[in-house]
Amino acid sequence: QVQLVESGGGLVQAGGSLRLSCTASETIFRICDMAWYRQAPGKQRELVATIIPSGVTNYADAVKDRFTISRDNAKLMVYLQMNSLKPEDTAVYVCNGVVRQGILKGSSYWGQGTQVTVSS
Repeated sequence: QVQLVESGGGLVQAGGSLRLSCTASETIFRICDMAWYRQAPGKQRELVATIIPSGVTNYADAVKDRFTISRDNAKLMVYLQMNSLKPEDTAVYVCNGVVRQGILKGSSYWGQGTQVTVSS
């Protein structure tokens, strides 16, 4: 069982920046597609950004050019650098990992989430 633990959330003014981190407990992280999701109050969970083991990334249109996802496979960590934050970015941000190969292919793991609040 892989545990994912997020950190780095907090309260920031509009236009500010935050960097979220997600730490994995197992080296299977290195063969996981990693993603950040977010869920705002009263809204469905939405995909923010993804990164595969090779480092290829993808972003939701709402965060493109403002957010950057990255990973450090040696440290078993994935990051989300968030710049030019807007009040509409306020949400709980959750780290997710999906195993892409091997006997556990398709297994999905979730963190508990970290709150990001952007004030106007």
